[in-house]
Amino acid sequence: MKKILVTGGAGFIGSHLCKRLLDDGNEVVCLDNLFTGTLDNIAGLTEHPRFTFVNHDIILPYYPEEIDEIYNLACPASPVHYKYDAIKTAKVCFLGALNTLGMAKRLHAKILQASTSEVYGDPAVHPQTEDYFGNVNPIGVRSCYDEGKRAAESLFFDYHRKYGLAIRVVRIFNTYGPNMCLDDGRVVSNFIVQALQGRDITVNGDGTQTRSFCYVSDLVDGMIRCMNGSVTGPVNIGNPVEISMRALAEKVIALCGSGSAVVYQPNTPDDPMRRKPSIDYIGQLYGWKPSVSLDDGLKKTIAYFEERLHKEGVTCLKRK
Repeated sequence: MKKILVTGGAGFIGSHLCKRLLDDGNEVVCLDNLFTGTLDNIAGLTEHPRFTFVNHDIILPYYPEEIDEIYNLACPASPVHYKYDAIKTAKVCFLGALNTLGMAKRLHAKILQASTSEVYGDPAVHPQTEDYFGNVNPIGVRSCYDEGKRAAESLFFDYHRKYGLAIRVVRIFNTYGPNMCLDDGRVVSNFIVQALQGRDITVNGDGTQTRSFCYVSDLVDGMIRCMNGSVTGPVNIGNPVEISMRALAEKVIALCGSGSAVVYQPNTPDDPMRRKPSIDYIGQLYGWKPSVSLDDGLKKTIAYFEERLHKEGVTCLKRK
């Protein structure tokens, strides 16, 4: 049994990772300041004898006595949240990485950095491979997150080169599933909530932008394989099935049985036009590939949001 620390463990992805690590027989310490994470996400874990929750902001050092592995997921990941306080976001990216790396060095722990496809910016290479350096605006409204994650990657590899630290760096592409925030501004949650209420589906830009969506259980499985493997990375994890925002909106409307209309509004600055991971590398390394189709994943996510909205007293459409 390993003792594993998950920073950002009460967040969307972190909560799923904590549960999977517990199911695999590990002891899990969940560290979160609850800025975007919630206790509801880990409500089913808090009574588990091998689970500990610590309310802590990772921009400040944390000194556990014993940890075998660290998954560093702490950072707001949706544009709404990371733009809310851009300076804090940059500090979480850099200082969070610095503090967790220092912890790993002191405890001789293996450490994984949850980086992002945003390090590729608005890519000029398609699909995006791990050797692509990216096309990022370093002074734009998204740079707190994009450049913050790039700086974190740099720190990880510097610690690896200088101290021989056992690092793993994964670049996470668009992920969705239960435990997403209702108001996080991501397209999947936005579209589902709007469709369930029969409201217009708002698409930024003309709807031709593409993304590739990975269901959260597939992502978590890929992250664990990378942690348990021997390659530092970086390694892309995502679903290579590409879909336009217009097509996604229409798919969500159909799956929700909604009569919502699709309306278009001005695009946000520096929004990438295309995003699709090359997953050849992780497939060659660990035999990983996503197993949950977009339709199946959306159905599960729709059911989750329908239940959440009902609990909050929000009226939804009657679906068959």
